[in-house]
Amino acid sequence: MITRTHILGLSLAVFAGLAACTPQTDGSVARQDVVFDPIYGGVDTRLLEGDLVNFHVEMAGARNEQDVHRYAECAAAQYALIRGFGFARHVRTTTDKSEENWTGDAVYVISAALPKGLKTIDAEVIVADCEDNGIPTV
Repeated sequence: MITRTHILGLSLAVFAGLAACTPQTDGSVARQDVVFDPIYGGVDTRLLEGDLVNFHVEMAGARNEQDVHRYAECAAAQYALIRGFGFARHVRTTTDKSEENWTGDAVYVISAALPKGLKTIDAEVIVADCEDNGIPTV
């Protein structure tokens, strides 16, 4: 049987343990606490051949190459809509980082119907998501 004395003793031990915890003061920040404040430098779009389109994107403040991929995807989706197409298929994206500046070189195939392949995008859905997340499009 647990008595009040046992509960009181256990409570004091827990509070004493918590009091021993100190916040980090070494300046380190957890990953989820990093502020994402990108600067989108623009998109250069080039029609390569037929429905094959190249997108060069620039940005600063990206957390990783995935942010650059996402920026290029937003540009490709908007470009597809501007041209009267509803879909695109990702062919490839390469990224490069120099200090805090990132560049991306992406190629997409745009099409009116859902193209074959694993990396297809619905342009309207992607553009809406980009707008919701503050990522500019073409």
